Amino acid sequence: MPELHNLIGFALIALGMVLTPGPNMIYLISRSISQGPAAGLISLGGVALGFVVYMISAALGITALLIAAPFAYDALRLAGAAYLVYLAWQAVRPGGRSPFQVKSLPKDGPRKLFLMGFLTSLLNPKVAVLYLSLLPQFIRPEAGNVLAQSMIFGSIQIATSVTVNAMIALAASSIAGFLAGRPLLMVVQRWAMGTALFGFAVSMAAEARR
Repeated sequence: MPELHNLIGFALIALGMVLTPGPNMIYLISRSISQGPAAGLISLGGVALGFVVYMISAALGITALLIAAPFAYDALRLAGAAYLVYLAWQAVRPGGRSPFQVKSLPKDGPRKLFLMGFLTSLLNPKVAVLYLSLLPQFIRPEAGNVLAQSMIFGSIQIATSVTVNAMIALAASSIAGFLAGRPLLMVVQRWAMGTALFGFAVSMAAEARR
């Protein structure tokens, strides 16, 4: 069983990443604003299924990696830290846009909404990096079965992402209207998130090799 501080640390990173604008968030917000909250939630179902595919694939892959090349953790740790720095820069770079500044999309049926959410999730580099570079940093072979630990951390990521995205989908129209006349709040949100992600990156890069 993973230690509590590892569970909390991973949950915070998962929260930080889901709050950072990316393909999943932009698609869900666009759908919710253009077609209503129900369309956003149906799309979220497809996104969640994509998370499950990544979780199972990564859990099996991480188990094999630990057996074959435990020192590969160093490469994964640095790659994950570098990607967090990239996300931090994307949040604060000049000309960056808020995910709530979206264009209207044509109306789609439930099946297509679910499928597009699923494909968006599978093709999202943030999700791939989270599972392939960041999640391994929290696995402790001495804490028990590696596969079980991976599934636990993956479940935390899915629960965090689905909960946050569901709230965003339900409130997208209201949030977009609120922020439309308050550009300073958009800037503050972007810098706060960028600072948090950079802090996570520094902490991960400085971690001693296991």
